[in-house]
Amino acid sequence: MMTAARSADTGLAGPGELDRYPYAEAHATGRVGVPSWESSDPDLNRAGRRAAGSRGRGLHGQLVQQLGQMIVSGDLGADRPLVPEEIGQRFEVSRTVVRESLRVLEAKGLVSARPNVGTRVRPVSDWNLLDPDIIEWRAFGPQRDDQRRELSELRWTIEPLAARLAAGHGREDVQQRLVDMVEIMGHALGQGDSVTFARADAEFHSLLIQVAGNRMLEHLSGIVSAALQVSGGPVTGCDRPTESAVAHHARIVEALGAADGVGAETAMRQLLTVHPDVERVVPAPREH
Repeated sequence: MMTAARSADTGLAGPGELDRYPYAEAHATGRVGVPSWESSDPDLNRAGRRAAGSRGRGLHGQLVQQLGQMIVSGDLGADRPLVPEEIGQRFEVSRTVVRESLRVLEAKGLVSARPNVGTRVRPVSDWNLLDPDIIEWRAFGPQRDDQRRELSELRWTIEPLAARLAAGHGREDVQQRLVDMVEIMGHALGQGDSVTFARADAEFHSLLIQVAGNRMLEHLSGIVSAALQVSGGPVTGCDRPTESAVAHHARIVEALGAADGVGAETAMRQLLTVHPDVERVVPAPREH
């Protein structure tokens, strides 16, 4: 198990501060994968599920998560280099694990390594803000409100268009799968099963984008998946299972079955709940 000891020199987190980094806290306490009904903190629940995935990648995945969150939160800044030897000592991992982790963070645009300068944190303008990991780290950090608003705005540009395009393809297998997802959501709502609801919801939106027939939109499907995972504010009408959410999903399916692109687009806009800050940019949809 990877551990972390606080160091005034390196600024790396110690056990007493792991609660500031929900993924790392989940690892340290062994609470990864805790069902949502066992905690009153929804952020920690979602973080624990994400941490379970990183545990499957071993120490390398855990260290990427820990350092990534610390960078995004601002606790690791550009004022001093990230020294691999110090990181390895504090987290009790090998230099190989540290180098691999820093390489991943560099690919995400979070850090840069230069001769005679070392590895340093890069400015936010250089980050790959569409990277699903960075989306989640920002959503649980100090920028959480901005991140969720930005995700909401971005989804308003992606999903209504995807719904409109998907209506022209009429693949029966996908249509049936979307119907199945709506039925599963309805059943899960009746059973109070928010986990099953969320999984069906995520597959619904993923399928819809894939069937739109636009490879660039499909490439952006990870953004929607990340948005659904981190929904804790008014980013989507689906973050809390409701009859209205199920009904809107059903309307989308009906429009797709009728090859009604305009109807599918309208239903998708009605499904997406607008963040208060977004209303100035995207007007609330009107019922027809």
